[in-house]
Amino acid sequence: MGWPATGLLRDRYRLIGLIGRGGMGSVYHAHDEFLDRDVAVKIFDASKNPADTSRQEEEVNVLARLSHHSIVTLLDASIDRSNPERPRVYFVMELVTGKDLRRTLDDERLSPRQIAQIGFDLAEGLQYIHHLGVTHRDIKPANIMLVDYGDNNTRARAKLTDFGIAVRVGAPQEAVEGVTTGTAAYLSPEQVSGGLAGHASDVYALGLVLLECFTGVVAYPGDPIPSAMARLTREPEFPADLSPEWTQLLSAMTARDPAARPIATELVAAMRDAVIAETGRHRIEPDDDSPGTLWASQTTGATTISRPAPVSASTFDEPARMAAVMRYELLDTPPDGTFDRITSIAARLFSAPVALVSIVDHDRIWFKSRHGLEIDQISRDPGLCSSAVMQDAPWVIENARLDPRTLANPLVASEFGLQFYLGVPLRTTDGYNLGTLCVLDFEPRTVTQDEVAALEDLAALVMREMDLRLEQRRAARGEQLEESVATSL
Repeated sequence: MGWPATGLLRDRYRLIGLIGRGGMGSVYHAHDEFLDRDVAVKIFDASKNPADTSRQEEEVNVLARLSHHSIVTLLDASIDRSNPERPRVYFVMELVTGKDLRRTLDDERLSPRQIAQIGFDLAEGLQYIHHLGVTHRDIKPANIMLVDYGDNNTRARAKLTDFGIAVRVGAPQEAVEGVTTGTAAYLSPEQVSGGLAGHASDVYALGLVLLECFTGVVAYPGDPIPSAMARLTREPEFPADLSPEWTQLLSAMTARDPAARPIATELVAAMRDAVIAETGRHRIEPDDDSPGTLWASQTTGATTISRPAPVSASTFDEPARMAAVMRYELLDTPPDGTFDRITSIAARLFSAPVALVSIVDHDRIWFKSRHGLEIDQISRDPGLCSSAVMQDAPWVIENARLDPRTLANPLVASEFGLQFYLGVPLRTTDGYNLGTLCVLDFEPRTVTQDEVAALEDLAALVMREMDLRLEQRRAARGEQLEESVATSL
């Protein structure tokens, strides 16, 4: 069965059972006797060449230091020398719950929103490993895990696994079976031509994987050699109903010239835009029971916050929303004691360090009132209020570092350390969200239905005050117009 002679790897990892076997080794469910936790252990097939073992040992010392939320964590790596004549390299990885993308695609059809989320996760993983000088070289659906956190409030997280043939910049790369190392269906043109696999090769393979998510079929099927050679003579085929944005992005990722492909950093930005675009389309689907609806109900302690109704299309009419913002004449206005009292009440009600009345401009979030924060505005891109204004209901983030909607947000991942956000949209009578009344905290927390309702009541007070002032300005302008007309007569 390929188990070590003692039943333990390095007198620590007890192998329990076989999870699966690939072309280069076997993956076992194992138990870490030292730390009393279950792990996954991949044992590579023994090599007859001592130089291979030496090189693999050098590589795993680098790979074992990789740590990122889009990568299945490598906990340990070493050499099994229980058989001195056949030493074998092994990896110890986190044992994740879920299934790989290959099985997922065999079982179901993914929505564009899900594909965008998977692409974003993996682009972040590539950005991380490429920054460290590592190329994966074998990106394919079977090496992508969709990890289920067992929480109805979070989506499955895509994680890149199996770094068995990854290399660092400058490390030697060997040919295998006359072509190159990797899986034929996802090889880049430069690999097929006998060139070296670089970071652009990972981008190419990811492009083919995402295209397969849309079509359900491998872009270059068939036996390994014909499949590999096909990409030297034709581009991948894109579905006629694929959006122009996706077609353009995937075409760039699968360009024959490696220099024409986006680098991982550019890919992260493009996938973030795709997630935002697909989320907007996802949330205006009319059927509340279809996949294109808002997220499932959120459970907070013993209280359940019901699923909100689908968002109306008018909410996502950004030009009309901005016209409403301009109509209320709120941006860059002086401090106001009325709104300051409301944010102070909100902060006391939630025992929160920060409470804000925010107005979402086209490129920034401006704070009409700020309790516990010294700045007047921030860029719109990272601000959570820019997401909250897209909702028809309160937006609740109870643990930002675990919530897929926010865990990559700069305000969460940076020194600012935002971990809790509750924002209630400030909605006009004609249905446009100007901004939010929100409370923030730097520790995770839960909220009850009554607490959310209380913040909604305070938000209604904010909007009533804003409407009152709008009417006062209109009345004053009407009086001025009447006086002007009377004077002219």
